[in-house]
Amino acid sequence: MQQFLGIFIVLGCVFGGFALMGGTATAIWHPVEILIIVGAAFGALVIGNEKHVLAEMAHQLKKIASRKKHDSEFQRQLLLLMYELLQLAAGGLKALDAHVEAPRESAIFQRYPRILDEPKLLAFIVDNFRLMAMGKINAHELEGVLEQELDAIHEELTQPSKSLHKIAEGMPGFGILAAVLGIVMAMYSVAEGADSGAIAEKVGAAMVGTFIGIFFCYGLLDPLSNMMKQLVNGEASTMETVKVVLCTHVAGKPALLAIDAGRRLIQLNTKPSFAQLEQWINAMGGDDESQNKRRRNSDRMTG
Repeated sequence: MQQFLGIFIVLGCVFGGFALMGGTATAIWHPVEILIIVGAAFGALVIGNEKHVLAEMAHQLKKIASRKKHDSEFQRQLLLLMYELLQLAAGGLKALDAHVEAPRESAIFQRYPRILDEPKLLAFIVDNFRLMAMGKINAHELEGVLEQELDAIHEELTQPSKSLHKIAEGMPGFGILAAVLGIVMAMYSVAEGADSGAIAEKVGAAMVGTFIGIFFCYGLLDPLSNMMKQLVNGEASTMETVKVVLCTHVAGKPALLAIDAGRRLIQLNTKPSFAQLEQWINAMGGDDESQNKRRRNSDRMTG
């Protein structure tokens, strides 16, 4: 909703202001100028990027349009999934084999559909549980491996936003390109003896090309590239959460402490409090450690 509101504000202010100045739609509607500018930009995007970068760009734009966000419900499912997996791993990592080998058929993973809808995050989780199950690895070694993996993932996922930002920066240049072609046609009309009205119309159309380039740059593509960057940063933050949970678990800490360590890396706008996390775990009847601790404290007081 916020993105559509922003687009409405931009369009309303730019074209509404133009209308208030007495402008008409026919004065700025020049499809050929749009074809030149948008076509050149799209062609440059295809030339400068590999197929997988373009596919990831389309995927991220679709995700922005669908308004799928890592909200509090998503964070709840992620933390509870990790807690259940750590609880299961306490009985031996081999107990996880059936779940990480086929997560979409796993009863545990099926309880958390928001995580199943995130293929990159799902792959990151199951791959690293497999890594832990394959052999003994200490927390320091695991952290080093995950840091390198996350750096590579982040670099790859930010490439589409960088490419779109480059095209956004080039849009005024494409607008000038269309304007120059328009001026060439205007001068050609002068040579043919066209009247001043026809020449003025062609010059005006050429100036519209400059306007379109600047408008696409600052009013559309640059904000979109920034939204894609924020989307990737959110996904990276989620993977950092998983990394910290796994490293804390391998260091020998209890499951609840490992989950809380990961919770602290969640972005502030969706980060639950520790009390909220404990309430979620209690609701699923899985906080055995906290219950045992409270039971022991109660026994000491009564004993």
